Amino acid sequence: MSARKLFRALAFSLLALPAMADAQPAGDFHQHVFSKATISMIGPDAGVTRLDAKDVITLLDSAGIRKAVLLSTAYMYGSPARQVEDEYARVRLENDWTAAQAAQFPERLLAFCGFNPLKDYALVELHRCASIPGLRRGIKLHLGNSDVQLDIPAHVARLREVFAAANAKGMAIVVHLRANIGKRRPYGERQARIFLEQVLPAAPDVVVQVAHLAGSGPGFEDPPARAVLGVLAEAMARGAPQTRNLWFDVASIADRDLSPDAAALMAWRIRQIGVGRVLYGTDSAQGDNLRPADAWAAFRRLPLTEDELARIAENVPPYWR
Repeated sequence: MSARKLFRALAFSLLALPAMADAQPAGDFHQHVFSKATISMIGPDAGVTRLDAKDVITLLDSAGIRKAVLLSTAYMYGSPARQVEDEYARVRLENDWTAAQAAQFPERLLAFCGFNPLKDYALVELHRCASIPGLRRGIKLHLGNSDVQLDIPAHVARLREVFAAANAKGMAIVVHLRANIGKRRPYGERQARIFLEQVLPAAPDVVVQVAHLAGSGPGFEDPPARAVLGVLAEAMARGAPQTRNLWFDVASIADRDLSPDAAALMAWRIRQIGVGRVLYGTDSAQGDNLRPADAWAAFRRLPLTEDELARIAENVPPYWR
């Protein structure tokens, strides 16, 4: 290379560095909104306040983020921890409200349908959501809130049914995989392998997005979740066929108090997964959770290269394209 060409290449790389350093995520692929009905249902002790699409847009704008996926919290009505009158009617209303919120900003927001996969109405609601333009892109399953236990064959069979139905309808699946913490349900390598070998194959053609890097957040100090992430990341690294459409989001996992050891472990797992399959997400903008601008700043402190951070920032999952 001539001296002139070398100089031009160096100058270009130097000019590109600030853009890389300032790169903002193309989207926040794990966000929640909260209706007045949901706030009333969970009660004041939960510390959750009403949050709608306009609030989310304000938060996104402050972080320089263009898009977001609104994950319906309708599954909360089906939690076995509470009894709700007209439960399925309330689930439908919450999903429809979330779709209406996203419809206010159709170029910027998508809504995913939510429900407890163990309920008798689960497949009915999945098919209903698939028929509604504002909800047809995907479903959100929260295994912890729904108390799905991967050690119970009937739960695994039901989950396979739901995954297969979503696959048939071309609906992406965002799954909060972490088992119920309050009830201390088993969660570790065994459960990860059940998910990998028995559940994932039921949805081979659609994106399956594991929320919170297989944990729950905020933070990464959850040994069982680390064990699950290890199994899934290693399967990604070896190219296991079940992982062909497997993605991960980092919502609420990288926080301000992340230790150097935890940060190094997270960066290693992200590299095993592959930076092209990692999505930025914030989670609920409530309580102690970081808001989008602060959450992205915290994520940027991971020991990843600028190229790796830039790639994660620009990732957009197939369900949005």
